[in-house]
Amino acid sequence: MEPVAARADPAPSFWAGRRVLVTGHTGFKGGWLAIWLHRMGARVTGFSLAPVSQPNLYHLAGVGELTASHLADVRDAQALQGIVAEADPEVVFHLAAQPLVRASYRDPLGTFASNVQGTASLLDALRPLSALRAVVAITTDKVYRNLEQAFPYRETDALGGHDPYSASKAAAEMVIASYRDAFLAGQGVAVASARAGNVIGGGDWSEDRLIPDAVRAWEGQQSLDVRRPMAIRPWQHVLEPLCAYLVLAERLWDSPKAFAGAYNFGPQTHEAATVREVITLARESYGKGDVNWGDGSDGPHEAGWLALEVAKARHRLGIAPRWSLGTSVERTMRWYRRQAQGESAAALCAEDLDAYLGVQPT
Repeated sequence: MEPVAARADPAPSFWAGRRVLVTGHTGFKGGWLAIWLHRMGARVTGFSLAPVSQPNLYHLAGVGELTASHLADVRDAQALQGIVAEADPEVVFHLAAQPLVRASYRDPLGTFASNVQGTASLLDALRPLSALRAVVAITTDKVYRNLEQAFPYRETDALGGHDPYSASKAAAEMVIASYRDAFLAGQGVAVASARAGNVIGGGDWSEDRLIPDAVRAWEGQQSLDVRRPMAIRPWQHVLEPLCAYLVLAERLWDSPKAFAGAYNFGPQTHEAATVREVITLARESYGKGDVNWGDGSDGPHEAGWLALEVAKARHRLGIAPRWSLGTSVERTMRWYRRQAQGESAAALCAEDLDAYLGVQPT
């Protein structure tokens, strides 16, 4: 198949009136996705636990008012089946998960239950649907067996995971592939998994995430403790992978056999950056902030070097990163700074979407 044109955008005409199920819509990425889908006219049903953090994007941006919102646990197979049947979606985005590495050390069984059994329960609930055509299941860049070597991971590399979070997401990839091959493909449903790099953007207040931790510390006139300043990650603004998920779903709808499978989404390999670089940029943009730099010895094991090969997404889907690391960090910190000054979270999200899509302000 010939590569498609670069810098693809989601097509509002495709999403207008489309029935879409988003699991994890109360979270950071799920909230942004629900906002974007609503903007394009989709009829969104959300299924998720109640927001964990205070504050949170779900409440501040009114995501519940943009969706048919159901607050329930993805581990509750019976509740999931009922809501899925009622929503009767044409497209599904599965983001509900226990998403934190350090939390997975504290609760490994809960992490595996949410990320593996929860994924299986959702996919099983989708089997009876007749209108469903496309499923995008979001995992993580950490699904790969990390060899701590300086090369980017491709979609064909071995899966694995040292910590329970990474291992659970690698196991979820196996579940996704099994349900795709054993059941859903034969029913005409195209299934893909999306492995996205580290995501930043306004509206994330999760624990143990770099930018939210920085915002909390600096807003409270405290120093930010950075455990592993030299850890390298594929950082990207939240709108980058969300754009990719939406475009991927459209391709799955049009050509299910050609586009099903696994995809990496992230910056170009040479743009992977250290934690120190990100925090330095964040502090410059935010205008203040003290930092205590650790030596990498604190806390449980976490990968030191991680980058993704994104050639498949670029050539097959036309997905190319738009915002540099500097732009991504600057827009993220501007969002937090202006929200703290009383501006509307919903308006700030709309402004970022306009900027990302190149919409001229009126």
